[in-house]
Amino acid sequence: MLLLLSSCEGDDLKKVSAIDAKKVTLSKDRTYGVEVIYSDSAKVKAKGYAPILDKVKPSTGAVYSEMPKGVKIYFLDDFLKTKGSITSDYAINKETERITIFRKNVVVVTDNMTFTTEELTWDENKRLYTSPAGTVTTKDGNILNGTSFSAPQDFSTYSITMPSGQANVENGKLP
Repeated sequence: MLLLLSSCEGDDLKKVSAIDAKKVTLSKDRTYGVEVIYSDSAKVKAKGYAPILDKVKPSTGAVYSEMPKGVKIYFLDDFLKTKGSITSDYAINKETERITIFRKNVVVVTDNMTFTTEELTWDENKRLYTSPAGTVTTKDGNILNGTSFSAPQDFSTYSITMPSGQANVENGKLP
């Protein structure tokens, strides 16, 4: 025992104290079966469901919400009918940054396309979705793979950098 104590120098103990002082404690409030309604200008735009929602409050830093069992969000039209959806196996919402990141098996479905990726970020400030890579399958069966996907909040259009894929051809012409 004396040998162990004598092998610890004062500098090592100072390092341990410094590391201990930098510890961040988290408080977490867990809610099951959460349903969230998103509105803009007093109009309901989306409805979401998460089996588990953890509201995390670090002792330092910003509060965030984590959905460790995934999320399903339905986009709604003016008559509250579903016009598209996003599903993922995991999501995190950074409230102060107004950013939501969807991860693992992300699927976006709209009237004219299905987009699949492993990560999709929604920037609420810019009203823009972005992804480092993904695949778009159009309603008529064309498939586009690429990097740097982006789309406005309503997915009415989209942009893909470095696209490649498969297209259906009828009578020697692209549709």
